[in-house]
Amino acid sequence: MTGLRERKRQQVHEAISTAAISLFLERGFDQVSVAEVAASAGISKPTLFKYFATKEDLVLHGISDHQGEAARVVRRREPGEGPLAALHRHFLAGLERREPVTGLNDHPVVLGYHRMIFETPSLAARVLHYMAKDEEALAEALAEVTDELTARLVAGQVLVVQRVLARRNWLRLVEGETAEQVHPSAVAAADRAFELLPELG
Repeated sequence: MTGLRERKRQQVHEAISTAAISLFLERGFDQVSVAEVAASAGISKPTLFKYFATKEDLVLHGISDHQGEAARVVRRREPGEGPLAALHRHFLAGLERREPVTGLNDHPVVLGYHRMIFETPSLAARVLHYMAKDEEALAEALAEVTDELTARLVAGQVLVVQRVLARRNWLRLVEGETAEQVHPSAVAAADRAFELLPELG
């Protein structure tokens, strides 16, 4: 029964976020009120806040789903595989799947979604907050194989590398290239970027 309730809650959660993002992309994040989102989703404003604590969360829950992902990749890496090799492999797999988080997804809604985040200060600030938490989690995972200072320094570098690569891919797509066209050079850029990171262990 609990599983059914949780699935229903997740469905409502997704429906509210989908309605919100549609309105935000159509009219702009700052031009749409939470009350309008609630009305569009067919719920009350108090009900909306039971699912999303802030207006920004309506947009960024998809990103929050990736929270701690780098740390999980490190901890679940293959036997004998180094942490950075695992992160490199994971990023390349994301490019292959055209995951939005890699910047290499040319669906118009995804491109618009990223533009909205980059151009809305409150959303960009919240993304930085998520990145800081990711960095902390990754540093903890890396500290299992190296000293604490090195773990923190490398964790920061990894997160910056992923952000720079994703932004670079997105910029090429908004300039008119397709994900298919960008993919080979996106892979080469990722290979080069991870090659520049220091070895651990």
